[in-house]
Amino acid sequence: MNAPSPFMVMHSMTADRSVLDGKELTKQTRRRVMSFARPYRASIVGFLGTIIASTFLGLLPPLLIREIFDDAILDGDGGYLNILFLFMIAAALGEAVLGLVERYLSSRIGEGLIYDLRVKLFDHVQRMPIAFFTRTQTGTLISRLNNDVIGAQRAFTGTLGTVVGNAITLSGTLIAMLLLEWKLTLLAIAILPVFVIPARRVGAGLSDITREGMNLNASMNNTMTERFNVSGALLVKLFGRHHREAVDFGDRAGRVRDIGVKSAMYSRVFIAALTLVGAIGTALVYWWGGHQVIDGGITPGTLVALGLYTVRIYIPLTSLSNARVDIMTAFVSFERVFEVLDTPNAIEDADDAVELPTSTRGAIRFQDVVFRYPDPAPGTPASLGGGETTASADDVLRGVDVDIAPGQMVAIVGPSGAGKTTMTSLVPRLYDITSGAITIDGLDIRAVTQDSLRQSIGVVSQDPHLFHEKVSDNLRYARPDATDDELVAACEAARIHHVIAELPEGYDTVVGERGYRLSGGEKQRLAIARMLLKDPAIVILDEATSHLDTENEAHVQEALAEALRGRTSLVIAHRLSTITDADQILVLDDGRIVERGTHDELRHAGGLYEELYETLVRAEHT
Repeated sequence: MNAPSPFMVMHSMTADRSVLDGKELTKQTRRRVMSFARPYRASIVGFLGTIIASTFLGLLPPLLIREIFDDAILDGDGGYLNILFLFMIAAALGEAVLGLVERYLSSRIGEGLIYDLRVKLFDHVQRMPIAFFTRTQTGTLISRLNNDVIGAQRAFTGTLGTVVGNAITLSGTLIAMLLLEWKLTLLAIAILPVFVIPARRVGAGLSDITREGMNLNASMNNTMTERFNVSGALLVKLFGRHHREAVDFGDRAGRVRDIGVKSAMYSRVFIAALTLVGAIGTALVYWWGGHQVIDGGITPGTLVALGLYTVRIYIPLTSLSNARVDIMTAFVSFERVFEVLDTPNAIEDADDAVELPTSTRGAIRFQDVVFRYPDPAPGTPASLGGGETTASADDVLRGVDVDIAPGQMVAIVGPSGAGKTTMTSLVPRLYDITSGAITIDGLDIRAVTQDSLRQSIGVVSQDPHLFHEKVSDNLRYARPDATDDELVAACEAARIHHVIAELPEGYDTVVGERGYRLSGGEKQRLAIARMLLKDPAIVILDEATSHLDTENEAHVQEALAEALRGRTSLVIAHRLSTITDADQILVLDDGRIVERGTHDELRHAGGLYEELYETLVRAEHT
């Protein structure tokens, strides 16, 4: 393995030490890191073996050159010179082959670790309750999946290889130099502090501006992510903020430009200093060694070998002076990955959880249900929302008792903030209730597996989410094995097939980010078709028609009539047509059910429902 380049050493010296404040490499962290490395033990041993072999092979050329000068040339032995020539070629070939093997093993270990960590992180995060996502920034999670996973990988393929390679290169070279001439060796080492001390100061300065540059780049990335999606671009246009956005972005980009220039100059100074120290050290060795050759103290071949070895000791010495920082920085990435993996999941299947039968009838019962939004689970790190508490300690739902018969349509109405969406979110266990019980066909939903529970429930929200994929891919998200004929049947039932058929590529048309190529009503009907493919026993509609025009609402209502037929449904509705057709209406206010009954019964009662109904009537006739 060749000595690391000055650029690698510069990167080592500019490692951000701020992330190491208060950090200690614990035995538990080392043990967990090794558990991830265990599947790659053979490759790691081979990787280290190639580094060691390549390093020692790199010590041969100066010794062969010494033989060429002192023996082959001085003795006029052409045959010996030919043999030494062949040995030098063989050493070069050996280093090249070992370099290829080392690179192969390095990439195999590194890419394998990246795969293992990413898949494990992705799976863990996907299983977290919805409260985790409401508290955690998406960018933070993506950073853990990308930057920190790659940083952890570098602990093996970068830091491990560099530290081992530098240690072996330095120790082997120094041993060889001391055996050849110990006085010249000490002279070569003596000037190193003249370089290391100023270089560390340069490194600290470069670390500060590099960190600022990284923060600015992250800020610009966030700006581009927000402004370049459809909603962000639309907002900028509607408010006419193009110029101001460009100026703000330009200010940050200008600072990054200035930092880039300063960073380039710092790096150039470092490389120039390292080159200068190497040149001075080599010159001193040849100067003093030359006098010793003249005096007969050493041979010319020994002097040439020492000169070649001198160049090999400065970079490893400089790099090893920061070995602890490099190792700790690499392991901090592992710890940040482990923080996510160790974040507790507050909603997990019980050990004895059973499958909710596929033949579920859909009878739902709320028994004295109380709910308040939970605090982060104990053990959640502050960087992932663990430092936050709920906005309010008040109960969002209080003593909710409801019996819903199979196939019944139940409308939930009430003023804003009454707890309507929260109530429907409890059925698929997006949150767990604080006390009481919710049962489906007599089974407590906490006693069944989440997968089987959610397979029995279909949800169509006010703004259904569509992925930036084909229409068919969005539909098959509900049932990957659905045939083309089944897609068409579901879309015909949802009154959306004719729209899809007229798209440029039909069911292969990409819908755009969040489905922006479709109108609001078309997205709603596509979401209904997706739900029909799932074929759930229970349907939850969260204001699915609240923002549609009359024509679109008529189409969606036809689709909903098909979707709800024979299914138990919970409907949060702001439209009269939906409410009046309900088998049962629940009126929520301040987390309590204050009225219940049919439309006619509640109209005659003259309570809160009558007020809400009159408000809706006025709204729909204005």
